[in-house]
Amino acid sequence: MRKTLITIALATALAGCGSDHAPAPQNQTDASFEAKLQEQLLDAKPGSVIDIPAGHYSLKRGLSLRTDGVTIKGAGMDKTVLSFKGQVVGPEGLLVNANDFTIENLAIEDTKGDGLKINHGKNITIHGVRVEWTGHTKTSNGPYGIYPVKTQNVLIEDSVAIGASDSGIYVGQSNNIIVRNNRVERNPAGIEIENSVDADVYGNTATNNSGGILVFNMPDLLMEGHSTRVFKNKVIGNNHDNFAANGSAVASVPPGSGVVVNSNDKVEIFDNDIADNKTANIIISSFYSTNYSSRLGVAADYNPYPKGIFVYGNRLKGGGDSPSGLEFKTLKTMVYGITGHFPDVLWDGYADPKGKVNGQVPADDRICIQDVSGVLDADGPDGYKHPSTDMKPFQCTLPKLPAVVLNPEPKI
Repeated sequence: MRKTLITIALATALAGCGSDHAPAPQNQTDASFEAKLQEQLLDAKPGSVIDIPAGHYSLKRGLSLRTDGVTIKGAGMDKTVLSFKGQVVGPEGLLVNANDFTIENLAIEDTKGDGLKINHGKNITIHGVRVEWTGHTKTSNGPYGIYPVKTQNVLIEDSVAIGASDSGIYVGQSNNIIVRNNRVERNPAGIEIENSVDADVYGNTATNNSGGILVFNMPDLLMEGHSTRVFKNKVIGNNHDNFAANGSAVASVPPGSGVVVNSNDKVEIFDNDIADNKTANIIISSFYSTNYSSRLGVAADYNPYPKGIFVYGNRLKGGGDSPSGLEFKTLKTMVYGITGHFPDVLWDGYADPKGKVNGQVPADDRICIQDVSGVLDADGPDGYKHPSTDMKPFQCTLPKLPAVVLNPEPKI
């Protein structure tokens, strides 16, 4: 289908907007721009391209799109800025309920709720988008920056997420996902893959979050997650205070966490640079180590244990020297002394008591760990009373997961 081009051409709104530091439009111009943009989103047809020129635009209402096959384009993530600092209507900055959607080269700032949310869509491309809360990190910031949920065939690349109160980049209950070459900072969770199947997370930089990259499986959701590869990322110094809302899943992530796997299956972690995360560079844990397990309980069809986890070939250094929380601090001192530190991998020690066959864990359900300074089995089930540093249970290999292939491959 021949694409139609919808261009926002408000002369008063664009005056002086050709440079990186263009002055903000006046209030009346902002209102005209906002009305025109929402009108174009409502009137868009499959194949429409909504082109937003460079400028800093203040919006008071959330935007929405429900038409398939639409592209929204800006002039660059630091040139086309949609600011929702004065937002009074709608929780999201932009809410999309559509397939074949592309958004690129713009910024969404200071939304009341989620920055960019895509719900129930197929073939989603997010390229060169910055979502940021520009003030102090605080719980009242929107929960999610870039937020596809219940989606299929998702690409998030070359984007930035800063200051969300839950996760900077979150993909949940989705299939066939690539998250690559992004930067996430000052979020409780930098990147989170939750209850999703077939995800590749690579080439990203996660720094100064509470937890760098998370792969989670939560109960009471529509699908269980498995088959995630985390590779070629830089996960450095994620020691920010956790300012997530009390009771949320991410609130249980201890500050100082690099890569965290919780209750997920078939996760492969390799070829990453992981360093200086003060609780532990890699954490493998179960639902029982979260702060909401007693509140939610465990459904009969939910698997609360991590299974089939393969860690190998990473470059790890530092970390584990100042873990968060009294229990971890006490555990570290008990095993390694006051001046010691946790090893590269911290496992909470919860294993499926019903998961053994003839007294052995099935081969594909093992936790296999290579090329690390050590593993600490924290003995969470017994209150950290009998931790173990024995590496023998983890000396194994697992079949490597296939690469995720997007179909169709996005054209940027």
